[in-house]
Amino acid sequence: MAYALHFAATMLACWLTAQVLSRSTWPWRSPRVAIVCWQAVGLALGLSAIGLPMALGLAAYDRPTGSALLALVRDLLRDTLPTGIGVVQLGLVGVGVGIAAVLLTTTFRSILGTVRAQRRHRDLLTLVARDDPAAPGALVLDHPGAAAYCLPGVRPQVVVSAGTLDLLSRAELAAVLSHERAHADERHDLVLLPFTALRRALPWFGWVHAAHERVALLVEMRADDKARELHAEAPLAGALRRFAAAGHRITPAGALGLGDTDIDVRVQRLVLPGRPPRLLGATALGVATLLVALPVSLFLS
Repeated sequence: MAYALHFAATMLACWLTAQVLSRSTWPWRSPRVAIVCWQAVGLALGLSAIGLPMALGLAAYDRPTGSALLALVRDLLRDTLPTGIGVVQLGLVGVGVGIAAVLLTTTFRSILGTVRAQRRHRDLLTLVARDDPAAPGALVLDHPGAAAYCLPGVRPQVVVSAGTLDLLSRAELAAVLSHERAHADERHDLVLLPFTALRRALPWFGWVHAAHERVALLVEMRADDKARELHAEAPLAGALRRFAAAGHRITPAGALGLGDTDIDVRVQRLVLPGRPPRLLGATALGVATLLVALPVSLFLS
């Protein structure tokens, strides 16, 4: 029972940590650190959701969940279950296995759906997009709307619309292209993927949906930071303002778009930059490490 309590306590700690991360503004100044913290929360939550019913079902073994699960498999093969392991306990273990299967299946389906959407859009781009010296390294779509996005993958592609070329100055366009290349270089699509899967697999956790939105915002902020390292704050902030004023923005499925999340907040942090809170960031990373370490240690023991 003690191991089940550990998993339950980890889930509670994940919820509390998520609340702190959601309501704090320091992650805006250290988006990379905050992304790592959110990844730790997601991993710890998934492992604990699997481990809690398993630990309840395996309480009779009085061992860490990993070794107790191996002992159960050996006993099942020998057809000699110990006292305290019955239909209810086996059912709880089955629930844990089921949650693990749902998480893995949902992750696989998310990957497959994203890859298919990206492949379809790449095929479309070969037909309708063109090179343009005004946007070096990017493809241009002849569309009047505001569009700037990265289609990630093994062969990432940055895409902008003709409307974006008309909308932005040369400096603003250069900052936007750097922003989109940052998404490709740091594989931000893979950062978001586990949260997309977790949101689909655990829909009863309302804060998981909020976590996905928060990580999506942090990913954009991280790309903003990479862009302003090369082009300063003003051109990117100006581009974001123009995108906000343009209204409807186009981002296809499987892509990461410039203006998809909280433009006002992103402009504010560019105009009024703050120093990264190093001590607070180090503390947050320590908490994140502890969150992941407990469920992992229970499964590996």
